[in-house]
Amino acid sequence: MTGSPHDLTLPLRRLTSVVFASPHSGRDYPAGFLETSILDEHSIRSSEDAFIDQLLDGVVAFGAPLLTARAPRAYVDVNRAADEMDPALIEGVRIAVHNPRVASGLGVIPRVVAGGRAIYRGKLPLSEAATRIEQVWHPYHDCLRRLLDDARATFGQSILIDMHSMPHEAMDSIASSGIKRPEIVLGDRFGSAAAPDIVDRIEAAFESAGFRTQRNAPFAGAYITQTYGRPSRGMHAVQIEMDRSLYMNEREIRPNGNFLGFKRILTGILAEIAEIGRGKSSTMPLAAE
Repeated sequence: MTGSPHDLTLPLRRLTSVVFASPHSGRDYPAGFLETSILDEHSIRSSEDAFIDQLLDGVVAFGAPLLTARAPRAYVDVNRAADEMDPALIEGVRIAVHNPRVASGLGVIPRVVAGGRAIYRGKLPLSEAATRIEQVWHPYHDCLRRLLDDARATFGQSILIDMHSMPHEAMDSIASSGIKRPEIVLGDRFGSAAAPDIVDRIEAAFESAGFRTQRNAPFAGAYITQTYGRPSRGMHAVQIEMDRSLYMNEREIRPNGNFLGFKRILTGILAEIAEIGRGKSSTMPLAAE
């Protein structure tokens, strides 16, 4: 892959311990990858958290950094462990302990996109998988770790807000049970990834803006939340899943007529979330990147 696999936008001054990140909004599809795929350029985007990076671009004004992937999830999924290799896709990988994500084709190098549609005709060499992980996975996590370490050094804690989108149909089973369809799902690994008061304040910010929320079902948080959420060490991580129908046409993968209105409301919510991480040590100067 040519060019940086992610974008980092830093505020002029870090004013909060909150770090915003979007690991799945990348849409820079390498030409060679597209050539090897049996999917067309539209279908392969179905696993993408499209436009999340655009929805988040105002957070630097609140003194928070923003890390967004450029490499697409279908190419390398940075929300998986580097060793979550799929033996059904990658040559030379042995079946280890059963991993439901890998078994479903959603390892660090995905075998399928949304709906279980295969990306490739055959297998990939292990060397190809290793190259992708070296060029995409490691740089993303190295950058994220530095941002969180800087937050802890400056503010005494780090709060990672890991932003995602979910298909509208993801909540069909809940809606069919008679419960009002949640629009926002907050994942804190059932309380193990973030302090309760932090999650409470995030939930309150969304609910006061009129959104229906739910915690940990069906999305409790994956590798990133599990890895960077260590409340006992002052490390908090919350995954936020937003219903795509709030701001985009899912079938056509384009913003809908509510995009700008939703972005304005979301920006206000994100300002409240950034406020959670404000502390006395808020004068760390940073150059924009």
